[in-house]
Order: sequence, then C-alpha cells, then structure tokens
Amino acid sequence: MNNGDSPLLSVRAEARQLVAPDYAVVDGLIEHTERSKVEAVRSVTGSLDRLTADLAALGAVPFDEGAGRRPLTWSAYSSATHEELYHDKETRRMERSGQVTATVALRVTVRDLDRLDDLSGVLAAQPGLNVHGVTWHVDWDNPAWPQVRAAAIGAAIGKARDYAAALGATVRHVEHIADVGLLAGDTAPHQPVRAVASAYSRGVDQPGTPALTPVPQELIATIEARFRTTEVSLPGA
Repeated sequence: MNNGDSPLLSVRAEARQLVAPDYAVVDGLIEHTERSKVEAVRSVTGSLDRLTADLAALGAVPFDEGAGRRPLTWSAYSSATHEELYHDKETRRMERSGQVTATVALRVTVRDLDRLDDLSGVLAAQPGLNVHGVTWHVDWDNPAWPQVRAAAIGAAIGKARDYAAALGATVRHVEHIADVGLLAGDTAPHQPVRAVASAYSRGVDQPGTPALTPVPQELIATIEARFRTTEVSLPGA
C-alpha cells in the first residue's frame, strides 16, 4: 500500500437538516370557454388583466431577467385555444360542442412569505383560475447549507474512526473529500433538497381556494471521503 502498510478507508456519509423554505412557486391555468375563439380569448385576457392588477396591488411585478429575488413576481408564459369536445353516447365518438376554450398558463413566485394569506385571497377571487401546483424551494446560498455540509463531513470522520477502531488503528489524515460520484465514479442521482410534507392543500371553508402553508424542506448533503489510518497488524498475518 501507499505509506507502507497504512490502510486507506473510503466512506460515504450524509447529513440532513430541516429548514423553512425561501420561496414558493404557484402554478395555475386561467381557462374560459365561449361560443367563439374571439370571445374565449377576450374572456381569458380579461381574467388575466384582473388577476395581474390584483397581484400588482400586492406589490407583484412581471418576472423577467431583471426581477432577481423580488418579493412577488408573476409570469403568463403560454396561451392556447382549442375546440371543446364531448363524448357522444350514440356515435361513441368525440364530437365538437361548437364552443372554444382559451387558456393562459400562469406562474407566481412569492419570496415574502408574509404575503401568503393575501396571495391566497387574490387567487381564490379568480373564478377562471385553477391552481394545480404549489412547490416550496430553498436557495442554493441558504445559510443552512454550510451547516449541513459540515455535518456530513463530521459524519464521515466519525464513520472512518469507527472502521479504524475495528482494525485496531486510528485515523491519521484525510486523503480526499468529494461530492458523491467524484471518487468512485457513481452516477446514481441523489436529491439534495426534499419536501417532507404535502406542499398543497385546499381551504376547508372555501372549496377550491389554495391554502398556501409553508412546508419545511429537508436539506441533504452527501459526501464521499478517504482517510489514511495508522498501520494495522492483523492477527495471524
């Protein structure tokens, strides 16, 4: 072995920590069905204008490259129209109803979590809006990241000491510390941030109203490490 008969220990260790989310992303769809494409587009545009005006009253701004980490932003990022279809029981085929549905996809990002109740009220007041997803996120530079990464290194050191003690040796120094896969070539995906509770629920008093309740996020730091130990003499060797 390198360094005489000094063993090289390779370990993998992880640490986890629960933190409050830094922001939430709310995804929804504004949808209106009318007798013609013109009417449907007019209706969905009117709903979007009313919603964005209400969001602006809360301080929201359109999301663009200059928005950065603003407290509240919105983006209407796609629109579409399609003819409404229904299933005819006699012909057993999908038939045109003669009406047209227009949709606009909307995303609202909220960083000022003190505004969640106000935002929920604004969203609930839009009859044409269907909120279909709320996700919670932690920033890459959240102050908890250094803590959980340091804890992962501490866990690796403790693991190496356990192995060394079982050999009748002690850990002498660190050879390598790396993210998962950089030492062993492991390409298995891992999830550094995980939600630990339901991210979306509906209000009890008002069916269909989004209840925006922050969900704790579990930060996960996983590392691989190699340690050099003192020499080992195995019985009977």
